[in-house]
Amino acid sequence: MRKRLIKKSAKKVGASPGTLLHVGERRVEKVGIQAVGYDAEQFSELPIGPEEAASSCLLPGKPAVTWIDISGLHQVDIIETLGKCFDLHPLVLEDILETEHRPKLEEYDSYLFLVFKGLQFDPEKSEVHPEQVSLVVGPDFVLSFLEGGGEIFEGVRERLRGSRGKIRRMGADYLAYALLDSVVDSYFGVLEKLGDHIELLEEELATAPTPATMRQIHHLRREMILLRKAVWPLREVISSLLRGDSGLVRETTRVFLRDVYDHTIQVIDTVETFRDLLSGMLDLYLSSVSNRLNEVMKVLTIIATIFIPLTFLAGVWGMNFRHMPELDWRWGYLFAWGVMLVSAGGLYLFFRKHKWL
Repeated sequence: MRKRLIKKSAKKVGASPGTLLHVGERRVEKVGIQAVGYDAEQFSELPIGPEEAASSCLLPGKPAVTWIDISGLHQVDIIETLGKCFDLHPLVLEDILETEHRPKLEEYDSYLFLVFKGLQFDPEKSEVHPEQVSLVVGPDFVLSFLEGGGEIFEGVRERLRGSRGKIRRMGADYLAYALLDSVVDSYFGVLEKLGDHIELLEEELATAPTPATMRQIHHLRREMILLRKAVWPLREVISSLLRGDSGLVRETTRVFLRDVYDHTIQVIDTVETFRDLLSGMLDLYLSSVSNRLNEVMKVLTIIATIFIPLTFLAGVWGMNFRHMPELDWRWGYLFAWGVMLVSAGGLYLFFRKHKWL
């Protein structure tokens, strides 16, 4: 089934702002909540059931940074409970549940709200599946909301568990950077797999292109459009974080955000390169089809040109006139064959001389 580039919204027209309604696919069976608390000396991690969502506001031991990771957005009551727990604006909760948002950054008095896209690649269908990721970054907490599972953040969890690098000594803004960086890094894996498919398609195009090749090219071009919609606005989000004067993002973290910005530019350049390659491949396919058609038409034209004089001679000598001199010739039949062969042979040699055959 072909994916829609613009999806229908399930939100009721005329609903009041802040109305909580999940819009999007249900990607997990149950909503998962993982609470993490840490500082330089201690680390705690525990899963929380949906009925215990309100207890995620405080973790035992009052850690310096609290990270609440929510996987699955289809249970609106859980999102509403967390919103009340962390005093989130109703429009923020609405945007979290509306999974077709363009990547963006919004600043509130006590927290930042970020929306961007995580990407997963299906090698069997050669499809990119976008997944909305929302972050709420406060002075000492980070809330992450994912449509599907939280495997994309597993590397960050491992760093926290093993106290690798400086992440345990930094604040919530650095954790938000680490989560954003893990998503951007995952883009490179998706692009690498897409690049492999494009290389195979190039080989097929050079050897034996078929109508299925053109369909595959069109399919990959649509995937590039989806990628571009996910990545291009993210550059603006990170740029706003770098230029903004919010006290929630410290100068020490902005240095790392510049690195994520550079990675985003690399991803955008790669996406644009792939788009140009696919456009060139489509032009090449159409040119090869046109060339094959021209070759066929050339052969047919040559055959028709050779037989035109033969058809003329056969028509002349096939007329039913009583007094036709050639009919009484003893060698008339052989003479007719001779004229035809000389005409056909002369045209053949003429085409060979001009390298049309």
